[in-house]
Amino acid sequence: MRFSGSLHRAAFAALGAFLILGAISPSTTRTIVRLESTRSLGGGRLAALLASPDTETAARAALGIGRTKLAAGIPLLEGRIEDRRAPVRAMSVYGLGLIGAGSDAARIDGLALHDGAGAVRVAAIDAIGRYEEGKRLRGAAEEQAERALIVALARDPDPIVRGRAAIGLNFFAGAPQAQRVANALVTAVRSDRVASVRERAMWTIFREYPTKVPRPFLRAMLHDRDEIVRIQAVRAYGKLASAAAAADLMPLLRDPSWRVQEQAAESIKVLRGGKMTDHWKAIPAYVHVPPVRPDPLDRLKALPRPHVAPGAPRASELGTLPALAPTTAREMVSPAHGPHPRLRFVTTKGDIYVVLYPEWAPLTVQNFLNLTARGFFDNNRWFRIVPDFVVQTGEQDDVKQPGPGYTIPAEENPLEQNGYVISMGLNYNDKTMTPIRDSAGSEYYITLSPQYHLDNAFTVFGSVVGGFDVLGRLVESDRVIRVERVPDVTL
Repeated sequence: MRFSGSLHRAAFAALGAFLILGAISPSTTRTIVRLESTRSLGGGRLAALLASPDTETAARAALGIGRTKLAAGIPLLEGRIEDRRAPVRAMSVYGLGLIGAGSDAARIDGLALHDGAGAVRVAAIDAIGRYEEGKRLRGAAEEQAERALIVALARDPDPIVRGRAAIGLNFFAGAPQAQRVANALVTAVRSDRVASVRERAMWTIFREYPTKVPRPFLRAMLHDRDEIVRIQAVRAYGKLASAAAAADLMPLLRDPSWRVQEQAAESIKVLRGGKMTDHWKAIPAYVHVPPVRPDPLDRLKALPRPHVAPGAPRASELGTLPALAPTTAREMVSPAHGPHPRLRFVTTKGDIYVVLYPEWAPLTVQNFLNLTARGFFDNNRWFRIVPDFVVQTGEQDDVKQPGPGYTIPAEENPLEQNGYVISMGLNYNDKTMTPIRDSAGSEYYITLSPQYHLDNAFTVFGSVVGGFDVLGRLVESDRVIRVERVPDVTL
């Protein structure tokens, strides 16, 4: 893939502007968060901030406009697709994907996907996926977008972009050229030298293309050196609707990975006509859970709990947040540089440590810290544990209610639902079985393996940094004894 010199210069100019102009002020951040959370453009206030000469202010305003999901924000963001500053271009393209109703899809896959800044290319892939998921691409536009993602998967120099392209292709399973997509994914798994790309390509095969890839290929992937690739291959096998396929999975019950063991058992059950486990109440004898490991962070002392009044979090509570002005692909999918809150979840099976990302999800993090300070999460039962999927809790009794008495706004962001991220749970529409935006309150879950199908609707607001072995030993009779804040960590 070739990138124009002008786009490279734009990326460097954007970085220079950011370094010179400095960080966005807390008051400006609070204004943006308040408007995006109330789904308002503020009578032109967000548009004015988008036009700011300060890179971080303009980029954050672009994200805020996208989170409103208002059609009036489309021309504002479309006007910034070619901004000279890479962070502004990235957030504008990402924001257009959130709104999902723009008329400029051709510029996204024809221009933004070839941008010199990796952050912009990640945003473009996200937007293309959301457009396809929302049935906004038709005919030639759909085929062009599909081909663009296949090219990105095969040729982009950044493995993060290639991996995102692999995930994005899961939305094209119903397109006329789905077999072409399946072939491209198989090629990526076989030939890409970067584990993260192979893992994401294999995940998409499992989700949407298990019957379109050769059986010998799937069988070979059951014994791949990469644990995540094996997990996805086992999952794909579970969709083959063939009882005979279970024989190929039997050796995986003795796999070195407890996660592979769990998923193999689940897929065997499905292939034999059963259903996957909805609630993990006891760990079967054939699953060799991870051994108890020493806690290297147990020396950290819990911080005093401040007094926090009941009620929903407010933008006025926010202080200075880490700078959010991504230029590279990694910056687009990672926490920003700076201090981040850290929590210890003391459970009946051991301690779990989580770092929160307030720059990407400010109100979600503030809400979680407030509930922690109030002791809301103390003695919560893990009411939902699904093997190789999630562990979930966050309610004060054992039947998933009541919540905190309010809901918080979704804060969609480009962070992936990799294994071991923490996200807010949502209510579902009983008729369509789709998640309801802005319905989060206190329920949260931690993923046990990649769950990229949750990327578009659920708010990632942190990740596990310690106690991974504890997650593998939890069952639904276990509890969170307490959640406590420990000293912040600088990332």
